[in-house]
Amino acid sequence: MRNIFLLIYRFHFLIFFLLLEVFCMFLLVQNNNYQHAGFMNSSNGFVGRIYSVTGSLKDYINLKATNKSLIEENAWLHRMMSDTSMMNKTERLNVKDSVYRQQYDYIAAHVINNSTNRRSNYLTLNKGRADGVKPDMGVISSTGAVGKVKYVSEHFCVVMSLLHKDMKVSSRIKKNKYFGSLVWEGGSAKKALLNDIAVHVPIAKGDTVVTSSYSPIFPEGVNLGTISHFELKPGQNFYNISLNLTTEFGNLTYVYIINNLMKEEQLKLEDKIPAHD
Repeated sequence: MRNIFLLIYRFHFLIFFLLLEVFCMFLLVQNNNYQHAGFMNSSNGFVGRIYSVTGSLKDYINLKATNKSLIEENAWLHRMMSDTSMMNKTERLNVKDSVYRQQYDYIAAHVINNSTNRRSNYLTLNKGRADGVKPDMGVISSTGAVGKVKYVSEHFCVVMSLLHKDMKVSSRIKKNKYFGSLVWEGGSAKKALLNDIAVHVPIAKGDTVVTSSYSPIFPEGVNLGTISHFELKPGQNFYNISLNLTTEFGNLTYVYIINNLMKEEQLKLEDKIPAHD
């Protein structure tokens, strides 16, 4: 112990200098958006590789859960194929192929890190810029919406989870198509709130809530949750609605990153709308 104190005393100027350097770097990154974004993007690759190794160990330990997840993924893909086969073949042959323009592209990804117990939760996926991933792409699982891509490195990306204080998702009640906004206010990873549903809208416990067509991030109709409780307090014009989320955030293994191929066109057109209109 005495030798340690002697070593610290001998190099205390150097140690103090290094601590000041680290503190200055922290202030620079924390208080400047450009440097913050650069730091997050450059550190994603290094941190992502660490998560990849630990994620592989977790996968080996949880092979049973992984196999179950793969079975659920296959079932979901089969349901999608069944829906497609219901299209009238004669009508398809009579219409030009250009009418059936593909709008969404899906990139399969593996969850290598995930948090659910914070106020701002993120996931790390093993797909990045080299795979065509960009910020603000939506992410879904076989059971529902997961979040949107926030930061991207060459081979990894960080996703802002639905379990994040700043995440909002344009939503609608499936049975009557009334629109609202899904938010998460902390607490349980299985609960969320649905806002902006007016008092005249007929709702019931168990109603399904899905993504709306207003979001350029998610396709319309992706599951978000089911209504577990609602109330109307005196003097209010909107319900207080609680949802049971369909996505099991504590057990995510494989997800899909969504590339909206028409997103840029939509946003460029909407940018032309005057701000005062």
